[in-house]
Amino acid sequence: MNPIEIENKLKSQSYIEPEMIEAAFDFWFADRDHIRSPFPVYIRETLRLSAIDKFLSWSSQISEKAKKDINDEILAEKLEEIIFELALDMVLTEDEKLTIHYPFLARVGDVLEDKNAPAGASESKIIDRWLVKREDNTFMKVKLKNTSLDEEWETEFELPE
Repeated sequence: MNPIEIENKLKSQSYIEPEMIEAAFDFWFADRDHIRSPFPVYIRETLRLSAIDKFLSWSSQISEKAKKDINDEILAEKLEEIIFELALDMVLTEDEKLTIHYPFLARVGDVLEDKNAPAGASESKIIDRWLVKREDNTFMKVKLKNTSLDEEWETEFELPE
């Protein structure tokens, strides 16, 4: 659907507040404080239109009885679920998928402090990351390059389920 069709679809219903939808996209598409958008710029407009369309289609299936039990928080969570689900099919790289799955974790290009490094050589830049499964646990392995010593090193941490 194009933007005009989405806008008309949004205006033709009275259950979903357009402001709630816009607030969700404003939050997830902007960088602020410690939160960075997990969505690359190149998918944002398509993602926005597709997510609104899917969300409105989903909400049109809700019975009148169920609408009384569904609050704004539930609606916002469903919209976010749709946004993240659709984005995974739109991005091009595995690292972008990792960012969408784990939007609050450090990313390739981020600089981290290594508290165990010698003074003056504590900064390392993330150059790669990937998932490793061991039994029932998932770990993120991170490859870093010390910016002063020009040495690469790796670390890993367990991801929450």
